[in-house]
Amino acid sequence: MPIMQAAPVLLTRTLLYTAMTRAKKLLVLIGNPNVLEFMIQNENSKKRNTGLEFKLKSIK
Repeated sequence: MPIMQAAPVLLTRTLLYTAMTRAKKLLVLIGNPNVLEFMIQNENSKKRNTGLEFKLKSIK
């Protein structure tokens, strides 16, 4: 997984956790250790307004 500078909203602990839990056998993190540390410390995650709940309820 490339770890590089990006918008802070994208560099979340949740993204890192998802990558770790979806890796089947091995996860290789390549990039800036400072960005990785930022991701670990960044607990901020925005509520996503995808409309998925509405779409699922409207299926008949």
